Order: sequence, then structure tokens, then C-alpha cells
Amino acid sequence: MKRQQARTTRNRRIGIAAGGSLIAVILLVVILFVTTTGTTKKAAPPAAVDGVTTFPDQTSEHVTGTVDYTPQPPVGGDHAEALLNCGVYSEDVPNENAVHSLEHGAVWITYDAAAIAGDELATLRTAVPDTYAILSPLPGLTTSIVASAWGVQLKISNPADPRLAAFISKYRGAASAPEPGSPCTGGIDGPGKVS
Repeated sequence: MKRQQARTTRNRRIGIAAGGSLIAVILLVVILFVTTTGTTKKAAPPAAVDGVTTFPDQTSEHVTGTVDYTPQPPVGGDHAEALLNCGVYSEDVPNENAVHSLEHGAVWITYDAAAIAGDELATLRTAVPDTYAILSPLPGLTTSIVASAWGVQLKISNPADPRLAAFISKYRGAASAPEPGSPCTGGIDGPGKVS
């Protein structure tokens, strides 16, 4: 009778341990399922952005010295070996280094500092993503703001223009860049780096 009682107690403990383990495994599977399938998907970039000008057949050789770019700001072309670290700058940055960042899939938003300041500059800074984007002033622009990516450019006058967000969504990290996804850090900082 004592053996029977011991066997019953042992079987009960084994059953409780097995049941607890099974419940833990089921909970783990549910948690993994929820966390991996419940993530939000990145919205598809817009099919087209009104006002974008295309500049096909950009060269992409490493050179030393300055390059005479057309259009201005540049949308591609031969460039410096060192890329410009992506970020926000308060001063004009070297074109040749910024173009190297464009080659890696960055967008470069330039603005006329005489036309964009104060609240408009703050709005523009919040529109710029933390990665794969450069914001810098550039003297001599024909409009207040110019967004550039490899082979494409958008000119706008208002930082709240929804086409800016659409341009960034479509061209930042786009496969149209020669080396999309290559680093946008580990290069050089231009003058006046803010963040």
C-alpha cells in the first residue's frame, strides 16, 4: 500500500511537471508568434512623386580634388573616397563627400539659409530621418529647399510640403543608388555637424 501511495505521488509530480512544461512551451510559442507577426510593415513608397527631375547615367568613380557638378546640388557623379557621415549640419558640406553618401542610398536635403530659418528650419529638421539622410544649407539654390538622391531631385519652397516626405520614402535606401545599404557612417564629418 505504501508503494502504491509512493507511485501515485510520483506519477502526480511527473504529471504536474510535464503539464507545467507544456504550458510554458505553449506560452513561448504564442509570444514568439505575436512578436514576429504582429510587427507593423513599412508602408510601400509612393509610385511617383510630383515634381521630381531625373538625371540618368551618373558616373560613380572615386576621385581626388573637387568635381564640377551639374545639377547643383549634385545628384550623383564621381566623388571623394570618404563619404560624408549622414546627419544634420549647420554649414555647407563638401559636395564630393555628400555624393558618396548618395551612392550608398542616402537622401540629401539642402536649403537656402536666408529663406529657411527658425520654425521652418525646425520643421525641416524633424522631417529628416535619423539614418541615411543629410541636411545642410547650400548657398546659391534656386529654390528654398532641394531634396536629392542618386539621379533624382525635387525642388520645393515649404518644409511642410508632403512631397518631401514622399521623396524621402521613395528614394532613401532605394535600389536606384549604386550601393544601397552600404554604411552612411564611418566617413568624415563636415563643418557644423549638429547631430
